[in-house]
Amino acid sequence: MFVDSAIFGFVSRSHKIRPVLLTLVGLTVLATFASCSSDSKSSSAPVADRAATTSTVGSTVPVERFEGSVDDFYEVPDPLPHAARGTLIRTQAIEAPAGQVGLRVMYHSEDVRGRDRAVTGTIYYPKATPPTGGWPIVSYAHGTTGIASQCAPSRTPSMPPTFGVEGVVVATDYIGLGPVGELHSYLSATAEGNAMIDIVRVARGIAAAHTGHDWVIIGHSQGGHGALVTMDRAAELPDLDLIGTVALAPGAEFTKSFNDDVQTRIISTMVLIGGQDEWPGSKPSDYLSPKALEAAEVTRTACLDKVIDTMLPLAASDGFYVKEPKDGPARKFLTANDPTPKASPSPLLLMTGTADIIVVPDRVRSLRDRLCGIGQVLSYGELPNIDHTGEPAAAAPAVESWLKARFAGDPVPNWCKTHTDVAG
Repeated sequence: MFVDSAIFGFVSRSHKIRPVLLTLVGLTVLATFASCSSDSKSSSAPVADRAATTSTVGSTVPVERFEGSVDDFYEVPDPLPHAARGTLIRTQAIEAPAGQVGLRVMYHSEDVRGRDRAVTGTIYYPKATPPTGGWPIVSYAHGTTGIASQCAPSRTPSMPPTFGVEGVVVATDYIGLGPVGELHSYLSATAEGNAMIDIVRVARGIAAAHTGHDWVIIGHSQGGHGALVTMDRAAELPDLDLIGTVALAPGAEFTKSFNDDVQTRIISTMVLIGGQDEWPGSKPSDYLSPKALEAAEVTRTACLDKVIDTMLPLAASDGFYVKEPKDGPARKFLTANDPTPKASPSPLLLMTGTADIIVVPDRVRSLRDRLCGIGQVLSYGELPNIDHTGEPAAAAPAVESWLKARFAGDPVPNWCKTHTDVAG
């Protein structure tokens, strides 16, 4: 499920700025910042499948097969025993589509300050006999939900889209999103990328998942940024072969402005509040006006919809900042977390809708041109008259075809040389 698209569903078309925020907060960050529920726990999963999750990964720490409530699952062990990145802490069975096993997981990762962090997410794997060599892995990056604990997608899970790839699907909540008492460091490349890499390691350690050596990365909106920064870190999994990365309308080009100030103000608020733990030198009060700072407290307890409702009136008026976060520490954060500073050895598919008012097409085109300039092998497509919420569905045929060709070993269509649009 694309969380951003789900939120968009109830937005009145007459409120054009609100939808812009509702998912841009899916991830553009433009030039902004300054330094950085419960589902029904299924007991129907086969005992053999659930028992298979109790193996240890990366250390001798035993894995807890959690039988408590969903809310209790997100209480991090205190103290948290140190373990290697990608080591499971606990698992919990969740409902899954027919023919699949679903797990809610908590595992070890590492934040930008090098601290051991407990991260949550979901893993789905087929019950069917795996192909020779094992199932490929899809590491999926979700769009913006908020920065507070209860906004974690794994709390109300559903299997992410796979665009035709049959295999093991992993979906992290990102560092700081899920565990009780924490906040997500919004648009932190490390909070997204490390969490996505390490949940792949978790899946590799689950014997019943029968993972192979091929993997792909897929994301839309904030997840597009997550997909790109994970591609940047793919060398951390040297025993795996990254077949390709798909980034739909990703946030990028953070130091450039594309005339979307209202969206930017709300995004910068989430980054400033969420980033205080990772970037302890940052002070929201250095940038936000007293009224904006007071309103920004909503981000600590509420998810995206309420954040938008609360912040939009202020963001659409003057006096939001006491100082615009464009230089100094802000510039450092934007540069450090802008994705793909150098070319990846694996191919990338980049797509956008021409009617997207959230991650505007010019932002994606700027990223495209920069990537061509650094030698990235890049397939590119534009979806005529498609807005942000419609991009995943409209892009699906091209994405499925592109991924199928990558697994088949076909030559990659490189837009940088041919300017041929994969969307036709």
